[in-house]
Amino acid sequence: MRGMKNRFLVFGLFLSMVGIDQWVKHWVREAIPINGSVGGKPWPGVFEITLTYNQGIAFGMLKGFGLFMTPIAVIMAGAAIWYSLKSVNESPWVHAAMGLVAAGAIGNMIDRIWLGHVTDMFWFRLIDFPVFNVADACITVATVMLIFVWGIAGKTVKEVTPAQN
Repeated sequence: MRGMKNRFLVFGLFLSMVGIDQWVKHWVREAIPINGSVGGKPWPGVFEITLTYNQGIAFGMLKGFGLFMTPIAVIMAGAAIWYSLKSVNESPWVHAAMGLVAAGAIGNMIDRIWLGHVTDMFWFRLIDFPVFNVADACITVATVMLIFVWGIAGKTVKEVTPAQN
């Protein structure tokens, strides 16, 4: 039963987040001119929705080489789903993280193949953080979840566990 719940979690998150990512990207491309914003909304000078196109990979690195990331995106998504399917005893947090990693990789891959670039729209202007999208957020949130579950929480559990006699 646990395995079935984990499969539902990983595939449910994967499909829903790819759908949300693509819907938001489509909406932004239709509603905002390139390098334009929604009047500085929702929070002018702090957090704004601004349409940009990323020709590279994360944070604009490797400009012009984004299409070469397609096989890596497929491998990332496949490895995340494979790990989830094979690791039925992992925490639901790990399965959720694997669904988010797969969604982020595929969401940006779709843009690269279909448009030749990735559509970005969320800008933390206050700290001038690079503009990002839902797929990027999925990968970032998944990474934080895995660091917590496998790193911080894992060490805490091991330190508290009494020694076996």
